[in-house]
Amino acid sequence: MRRGFLSLLLLLLTAPLPGWAQTELQVWHGYRAAERAGLEKVVAAYNAAKASSGVKVTLRAIPSDAFTDKISAAVPRGVGPDVFIFPQDRLGGWVESGNTVEPLDFFLDDAARKRFIPTTLEVMTYRGSVYGLPLNFKVITLIYNKKLVAKPPKTTGELLATCKKLPAKPEGSTCLVYPYTDFYYHAALMNAFGGRVFDPGPTPRLDAPENVKALELLLRWTDKERILPPEPSTVLTTSLFNAGHAAMVFSGPWFLGEISPEIDYGLAPLPTVDEAGGKPMRPWMTVEGVAVAAPSKHKDAAFDFVNYLTGPDGAKIMALVGRQNPAFEQAYKDPEIAKDTTLAAFRAQAETAVPMPNVAEMTMVWSPMTSAMNAITRKASTPKAALQEAQKAVQKDVASLRRKP
Repeated sequence: MRRGFLSLLLLLLTAPLPGWAQTELQVWHGYRAAERAGLEKVVAAYNAAKASSGVKVTLRAIPSDAFTDKISAAVPRGVGPDVFIFPQDRLGGWVESGNTVEPLDFFLDDAARKRFIPTTLEVMTYRGSVYGLPLNFKVITLIYNKKLVAKPPKTTGELLATCKKLPAKPEGSTCLVYPYTDFYYHAALMNAFGGRVFDPGPTPRLDAPENVKALELLLRWTDKERILPPEPSTVLTTSLFNAGHAAMVFSGPWFLGEISPEIDYGLAPLPTVDEAGGKPMRPWMTVEGVAVAAPSKHKDAAFDFVNYLTGPDGAKIMALVGRQNPAFEQAYKDPEIAKDTTLAAFRAQAETAVPMPNVAEMTMVWSPMTSAMNAITRKASTPKAALQEAQKAVQKDVASLRRKP
């Protein structure tokens, strides 16, 4: 009897009082598979910890291909979530359009800012204000078939030497494969030369001489050295590597799930570039952040969840269950995370990564650069001429964006 009475008393003391309205925080995300399972586990842990507070987090999954458009349409009208997980490249546009992302500087002290890998917080910052806390980062790195490559190359000179030593393979085989006509992938080589998309302003600078040099080296790899296939694609990358017809791939964590169980693979940093004075290839770092929606009526509670998800408890679950590389820096000192060679490899590559621009103008770069990359690799234009055309197209679009109504 006494035990039953004490249990009832505990329940009454920890339950919200009658008449209290429960605060329900809606969180939108575009995750699937392991990442979704990880997020669901974090939310379950948070809700359990907050059971007596009257706050409950609910998740809503949005198809990833419709996610950013859904945020852009729903949040400013006040019919969206309290919290959403978003890709960095849309941050500038959402800030400029207004009433979408809430600035978080009010909530942050120095300790909170310093707990993240610096570059990950950098891309969550726009015009001096933080608009989201970084959750995870992604970079491309070198993935190699251990059966074909005993020691991954550390320089582009070693890369060429490794390719020449490979045994003869069937027609259609290649040494290295990646979607090099995709500007996102090519940026690692461009950044090694000191290339860039924008000068300060931001002012488009796609025709920078360093960008031209990077493309000239890419053409050498395809035409003279022939270490790359003539017409790359993501599908070709996967099929060649899984068939043992490609020794090395430049790709990110999304590629690992596509590798056949029969392939014994390893990860290593992208090589340094002899032709760029020994500078490292510097892939773009893409970051997913967690934002508080500007129209939310529960901003304090929303930030509390954002803080939990991106902090030590959330980071560990998202790393071990969600298979994400956390932006929370101390996570890599956790024994379980530290022994994960995959997470460690991407963390090491992050040291040379460059945060992908988060300015609104970045959305105008992709289409002209896709056209330029295709024209260059198909020999329809020279690197210099194609980049000049892309520069003109982006300048025109940026001028239109900045033109006042």
